[in-house]
Amino acid sequence: MKTDKYENNEYYRMQNLPYEKFISYGSRALTDSELLAILLRTGTRGINVRDLGETVLAETARYGNGLLGLYHIPLQELQKIDGIGRVKAIQLKTVAELSTRMAQAKAKVKLSFHSPESVADYYMERFRHETVEYIMLLMLDSGLHLIEESILSKGTVNASLVSPREVFIQALQVQAAGIMLLHNHPGGNPVPSENDIRVTERIEQIGILTDIPLYDHIIIGDNKYFSFKEGRLMAQMPCSKSAIQEREG
Repeated sequence: MKTDKYENNEYYRMQNLPYEKFISYGSRALTDSELLAILLRTGTRGINVRDLGETVLAETARYGNGLLGLYHIPLQELQKIDGIGRVKAIQLKTVAELSTRMAQAKAKVKLSFHSPESVADYYMERFRHETVEYIMLLMLDSGLHLIEESILSKGTVNASLVSPREVFIQALQVQAAGIMLLHNHPGGNPVPSENDIRVTERIEQIGILTDIPLYDHIIIGDNKYFSFKEGRLMAQMPCSKSAIQEREG
């Protein structure tokens, strides 16, 4: 049980009040709940702001570990938490989206379509947390610079369809010199399915005939990816790296 002696102790306050702790030790010293407390600013009757931050993390844990759950939890579910109204719920969801965009901006500096690793890095935060499959077409010029990207399909878990006809219609419309496919596996394991392999082989064959080569097909998992190019599952542009690459962080 806390006593007045500890409540009035400056060291105790530094360790337990997020603002003072931030000023004294910097943002890296703060826990996730303390960071949320600074964002939320105020608690509610009977709940201080730090406890409110911990309550938010406890509720979002059903949707993912730590702060990842904040990205997935629906806005309406956040508003059910005592002390979280519509404005605070929107603020929390905005921070989750900002963190994703910041990670992408950081990865964009190193983005090179010559490197499957840098492509996976760039799209990792965008797709690794999704609960359904997205299949994206990346259309490139002769220097392997991105001309345009397009979502080909959004499916349910373990099921998504790609039309080779649609792939090459879009590629021809923007005069792409080559293409890449990229999609996510919601289960987190990026190992390609038999259907993934068949679709890739078919599009690669059509690409050879149309002179719009398929340079790679990258599958995004949970903090790891699979590259058909690196896995030597494509006829073109072989690479000696191991197939499944773990991402740091």
